[in-house]
Amino acid sequence: MKKKILIVTAVFFALSLYSGKVYAQASKITGMWKTIDDETGNAKSYVKIYKAKNGFYYGKITKLLDKPQDEKCDKCKGALKDKPIVGMVILLKMKAGDDGLEGGKIMDPGNGKFYHCTMELDEKNPDKLHVRGSLDSWGWAGRTQYWYRLKK
Repeated sequence: MKKKILIVTAVFFALSLYSGKVYAQASKITGMWKTIDDETGNAKSYVKIYKAKNGFYYGKITKLLDKPQDEKCDKCKGALKDKPIVGMVILLKMKAGDDGLEGGKIMDPGNGKFYHCTMELDEKNPDKLHVRGSLDSWGWAGRTQYWYRLKK
């Protein structure tokens, strides 16, 4: 009986440490990021990643770097059609995962499409974020951008 209690306690402790690590990684992703176009290498925008009261993480464009600030999303569909890109929430319902944020969607205002998304900090540079948008939830059919943390 004591052995079972010891095993259950050890498993609970290990899971507590693991979930703390996941939360810490996800919380380090919050803040302001400069997005870089993966095709041109040019800076495109500033995105603020934040944790909402519902526990999910979201990202909102706060500034465009390569277009006028009043640019509209002409390729977006539905309620986002012809809405200003600045202020638009492009990261939706991301949640803490093994190495960062996962399980949500990212929208590309350039084509108006939504993609499955994962995000993780670079192992060597915590100010570099790997952002993977893909057609499938496994991340096989997609592309990766690198975003850089804005320092205050």
